[in-house]
Amino acid sequence: MTEQCLRLDVSEGVAVVTLDRPPVNALNRAMRRQIVAAFDEISARDDISCALLTGSGTVFCAGADLKDRPDSDIPGDFLEHNRITRETGNAIRECAKPVIAAVNGAALGAGLGLMAACDILYASENATFGMPEINVGLAGGASMLRTLFGRSTARRMFFTGQRLTAADLLRRNVLEDVLPPEQLLPVTMALAREIASKAPLALMYAKRAANMVDVMPQRDAYRFEQEFTMTLSKTEDAREARLAFLEKRKPVFKGR
Repeated sequence: MTEQCLRLDVSEGVAVVTLDRPPVNALNRAMRRQIVAAFDEISARDDISCALLTGSGTVFCAGADLKDRPDSDIPGDFLEHNRITRETGNAIRECAKPVIAAVNGAALGAGLGLMAACDILYASENATFGMPEINVGLAGGASMLRTLFGRSTARRMFFTGQRLTAADLLRRNVLEDVLPPEQLLPVTMALAREIASKAPLALMYAKRAANMVDVMPQRDAYRFEQEFTMTLSKTEDAREARLAFLEKRKPVFKGR
């Protein structure tokens, strides 16, 4: 029987994905597959408009489980391991719905990669962040670090394995806020519910646009967004949003 490594709870349009593999939520292949499956499910479900990723206990994710390394004596095992490792972050980054990270403790290595794949980042005061692969004779994660930090900080972390605190990341404008542990979920859930209250189609287009403009020249990116806006303007939800604004009432969206 496969070990269950996470929980998926849905209410009020918000999916809470909780990493749950004690003691430190280390990622093995089974857990990675469950993360991919959870975020693919979130993308496909009409009753979900926003997702929140957090960890159980006092650790967000300590990184890859070193007991579950690929076996170089098995042909293709390293390639399969690398593929599911890539797709773990991709499933979050490519999720059709916005994803908020509520980092409740250490986010190390692949755990920091999970956070980097999310759209909006919050952390508790006890959270720490690092890419410690160099300390076990490996090298990986520079592509994730560069999405969060400037050149010098990313390379210092990559070459030394040094950790930064939540306060360090807030000072560098990486995090939206640093909160007492008991406030982390209430604050991020309130934001998730606010996001989930928006027009579903607009949210999905907004997530897609945000991902695409990261890798496009500004001129092309703006035209890309304008095409989305033109398409959305013809939806029932857009008409309802405009009417609700004029009538000073809460809109009722139908996702079409």
